[in-house]
Amino acid sequence: MRRRTDDHWLVHGDDGWRRRLPVRRWHGPAEPAVAALVARCTGPTLDLGCGPGRLTLALTRAGLTAVGVDISAQAVRLTRARGAIALHRDVFAPLPAEGRWAHVLLIDGNIGIGGDPVTLLGRCHDLLRPGGTALVELEAPGPGLWCGQAQLAIKAAGCGSRLGPLFRWARLDTVAVAGVASAAGLTVREVFRRDHRWFGELTAV
Repeated sequence: MRRRTDDHWLVHGDDGWRRRLPVRRWHGPAEPAVAALVARCTGPTLDLGCGPGRLTLALTRAGLTAVGVDISAQAVRLTRARGAIALHRDVFAPLPAEGRWAHVLLIDGNIGIGGDPVTLLGRCHDLLRPGGTALVELEAPGPGLWCGQAQLAIKAAGCGSRLGPLFRWARLDTVAVAGVASAAGLTVREVFRRDHRWFGELTAV
């Protein structure tokens, strides 16, 4: 998703449900909702699935030790070009300072990484120090927990849509998060809303 356009969609492989991906926002400056997340971070922070790095950069500019992590080499290059630190790594691969991070972030739908939020949040638990928090963007109440196959659709001018390969993905809403977090060794400290988006602050126990 190198182009700065919003003609990208996430599509469920089973029922065809789709959502437009805000690619333009990801490439832009940090929006107000990001500032609200940064304000909740007080120590070293990992931005998992950092993409082009707007959140990693916002954390860095706030004076925090921040590291972005992304499986996309292009995303890592873009993050570094902005002046932030990023690692080209799978979030399930070994990462620096495991068990000592104050905060871990899963924003912009990244709770879907790997297609299993319990496993992903369990990974966050392993990365966090006791009492550390995972800040997670959630769905509005409704879909609960969905796990399955998804793919990217790109609408190109004059040639319809192109579909990428299927991959495992997940969605998690503000209601189902409590049970998923508990299964991963986390507790829900707060669910809050900013600019029509929902987030959860989960604490490692």
